[in-house]
Amino acid sequence: MLEQLKQVDTRRLYQQIADQIRAFIQKGTYPPGTRLPPERDLAQQLGVSRPSVREALIALEIDGSVEVRMGAGVYVCAPSARTSQATAAMGESPSELMQARALLEGSVAMQVCALATPETLAPVRQALEDMRSAVAQQRPPLAHDRQFHLAIAALTGNAVLVRLVGELFDERHSPISAQLREHSESSLTWAEALHEHEAILQALERRDVLEAQTAMRAHLKASQQRWVENSRREWA
Repeated sequence: MLEQLKQVDTRRLYQQIADQIRAFIQKGTYPPGTRLPPERDLAQQLGVSRPSVREALIALEIDGSVEVRMGAGVYVCAPSARTSQATAAMGESPSELMQARALLEGSVAMQVCALATPETLAPVRQALEDMRSAVAQQRPPLAHDRQFHLAIAALTGNAVLVRLVGELFDERHSPISAQLREHSESSLTWAEALHEHEAILQALERRDVLEAQTAMRAHLKASQQRWVENSRREWA
């Protein structure tokens, strides 16, 4: 007789972790009004990374199971404000998303170096200037940030790459990414991102393949770290 196959949980990791934390709450391990253990302790207890725990807590915040209190920690909400259902998909894992972007856009930056001229880089330069102006006026520069990355991808002449870069960028509007950005973005983080964009453009202007790849990957890794570090400080 064939053994019954185990059902594989194909959901995103943050959904699985969120359901484990919710189970602790429903069993009374963490009653309503109490503060959850520090992120580090939860990660150790569940055997997962701290960024994955953070994403799970964001998912629980969105569905009303917990409340993130800035500077105070994460607290369990009253039962009437919670859902007992399994955690729904709220978008791609922000950490995995930025890792994917770093791999894809790092390769794109390398490829376009051979095609980089003052003329072809004009749209990239314009997007950067628009971004600089928005940051200086303390306006959200997100649209210009998007245009910067798309303008670089467009230099490849490959419509599929342009579409993929755009789709991955737009994933930041998913519920989980948007909520995480709400906790982490500020005028300071945008100023840091602006400097990183400048480094990317300078590498492309020099047509330095390795420098362009490094600058793009460093920018996207730094973006991921800003999501992680800033939200961690605010929840402490």
